[in-house]
Amino acid sequence: MAYESYVLVCGGTACMSGGAQELFDTLVEGVKAAGLADRVQVVRTGCLGFCEKGPIVKILPEGTFYVSVKPEDAKEIVAEHLVKGRVVTRLLYDPKQAKVLDENQIPFYQKQYRIVLRNCGVIDPEKIEDYIARDGYKAIEKVLFEMTPEQVVEE
Repeated sequence: MAYESYVLVCGGTACMSGGAQELFDTLVEGVKAAGLADRVQVVRTGCLGFCEKGPIVKILPEGTFYVSVKPEDAKEIVAEHLVKGRVVTRLLYDPKQAKVLDENQIPFYQKQYRIVLRNCGVIDPEKIEDYIARDGYKAIEKVLFEMTPEQVVEE
């Protein structure tokens, strides 16, 4: 099922110790209560890397990146962002920004180029179907079905 929006909640250790599980649960409840469960999916992700600003919530497809989100902020995110389409500016990395701020605009992320962790924050790490949908296991598939042992060694 394709959703209109995905609410990604960092499930890394730092975010979890900061209340991310309660935040996740409150967002799930809020989405259901607002009648959005068929249009919005709340997903717990792996660590998004910006631990000092956790818990982090990222909303796709626009890429809105909320930091230091508390469970009590969940209702406002649902009511303002998901229902009314208005960014909750006080939760942005730089609340003085009037525009939607995604992580590519945050200096912490600007010099990073993720290779191994490129799917972090996009897939649910507890669902293998998410990994496969993003071409997970393509390399092993190629090795097993398209290459000779000599080609594998050379590669």
